[in-house]
Amino acid sequence: MVVGIVGLGLMGGSMGLALKGIGEVSRVVGYDHNPEHRETALEHGLVDAVVTWEELKRCDVIFLAIPVEGIIKALGELEDVDAETTIIDLGSTKAKIVRNIPPSIRKNVVPAHPMTGTEKFGPDAAVANLYRDKIVVLCNIDESGERQRITAYTIFEAIGMKVVTMDAEEHDRHAAYISHLPHAISYALANAVLAQEDADSILILAAGGFKDMSRLAKSSPIMWEEIFKQNRDNLLEAMDHFEEELRLCRKLINDSDWKGVRTWMEEAKKLHDIL
Repeated sequence: MVVGIVGLGLMGGSMGLALKGIGEVSRVVGYDHNPEHRETALEHGLVDAVVTWEELKRCDVIFLAIPVEGIIKALGELEDVDAETTIIDLGSTKAKIVRNIPPSIRKNVVPAHPMTGTEKFGPDAAVANLYRDKIVVLCNIDESGERQRITAYTIFEAIGMKVVTMDAEEHDRHAAYISHLPHAISYALANAVLAQEDADSILILAAGGFKDMSRLAKSSPIMWEEIFKQNRDNLLEAMDHFEEELRLCRKLINDSDWKGVRTWMEEAKKLHDIL
């Protein structure tokens, strides 16, 4: 099959590299509005060729590795694809995308969210093993066509991913807690340190813990602004629950309730029994 990728940044570029390693794919082509991204993608071999939009629409499989609003716009411009074409979006939030898929191509579309990524972005950040041994969530696939479902499963499993299915609304709520909230906390931590008068001295002392916690703040503000916007209500709910825990920690410390602090920490450690 010939696979086309819209968006040749970290996610799209890494998908191109991953697809080149599986037998089901004969050719990988790309489309990106950014001339530098197109050039870099070709230099790094992320795709075999860069194509026009009309050429892209003739691909057997089309990946949409762009921000959510761009995905919705692109879907509106793909209504004339062949009935057997598979369109897989890789958006970080799913409910709005699912609601905005044109009815005429609903069976063509498989909404997906690969649970992977790095704080880096752009085609230079692409790596061949980004998807291997990671989970991909497919949403509302009962509305996708049988051929498209099989194609999506085949590709994701071939590049080493574990496939799970979920309702789009449920996905967005879970993603707010395990992905979007950690990014918000990381940005807040970075800003809290930078706001200090002697931030440089603080940063000199920064060890592994701080670097781990603040790493996500390196992520693209443009991308994460849109994710926060798309998942606003779920993220605000997650922030409420986080603030409750932070207030509890503050109270325990303020009251010098060190046994309570230890119990609170022990409860948190149970998370790693799950992970």
